[in-house]
Amino acid sequence: MDATQSSSLIGIGELARSTGLTVRTIRFYCDEGILESRRSAGGHRMFEADRAVERLLLIRRLRSLGLGLDSIGEVVRGQQSIAEAVAAESVRLDVEFRSLAWRRAALRAIGAAAPAQRARRLALLAAAQDAVAAHDALVRFWRRVLARIPRGDVDGWIHWNIPQPPDEPSPDEILAYAELVALAADPDMKRTVRKQFWRHDPELIRDPGELYAEIGSVMAEVVGLLSKGVRPRVGGELDRFVHAHAEARGQRDSPHFRELMLVDATDSDRRIHRYWALTARFLGTRVTVGQAHDWIFDALVVSADRG
Repeated sequence: MDATQSSSLIGIGELARSTGLTVRTIRFYCDEGILESRRSAGGHRMFEADRAVERLLLIRRLRSLGLGLDSIGEVVRGQQSIAEAVAAESVRLDVEFRSLAWRRAALRAIGAAAPAQRARRLALLAAAQDAVAAHDALVRFWRRVLARIPRGDVDGWIHWNIPQPPDEPSPDEILAYAELVALAADPDMKRTVRKQFWRHDPELIRDPGELYAEIGSVMAEVVGLLSKGVRPRVGGELDRFVHAHAEARGQRDSPHFRELMLVDATDSDRRIHRYWALTARFLGTRVTVGQAHDWIFDALVVSADRG
């Protein structure tokens, strides 16, 4: 096609023959605003030949990659580059694949269940049918437990202690994660965990933020001890923990105060232990904060026994 022909206007039929697209498809792209046309004196759609062919080839190639018309429209209007559109579509597909992998694992977990277990397993998985929603449920649970702490101060704790759902979970993994969500949804679980974390009523604490920071510092030390295999012991870590709680309540560390910290303690609650055991499955070799709390509790018991 020479320069004169390349700048000429062509009708929709000729454009369809040049590109292999149907007239109906070309009209649709025009109506969607991603292909420009003008009207002839007789009211027919006319197109600049080279520009229209180039635009349609681009649209068809982007469509073949699965891009939606909104994204394609932004590309042809210069609102985003092809690289940006492709990157966004890749992210969208990653999310979609993770969702499909989650659903596949759930279906396999139900299919592998014995008939007597199937109804219970179905109910468990139905409550955690989406990986993102399941993770969000755990985040909401812990934000409620730590409700008196500024949100920004809790973010690091949440990032470290709440496992991300596996991208491609096995049936066993999706069951474990679903059970975590079910435990967090237990109406009494928040009260039980709050009691363990704050050692009784958090409303009596004068400065929750200061106590939270001090507890976090102690737990970091305990995690290091656990990593080295150090058994629960009376010493500096426990003393700092008890002192922080006593100060937060306007009291002082004493044998009597240590005994009070054990009254009606929830540290041995089966649900708490189950929650952290399930969490440990996803954190690998990382020591959980649940293990650190158990270490402190056992050390407190030893201290109280010594009187």
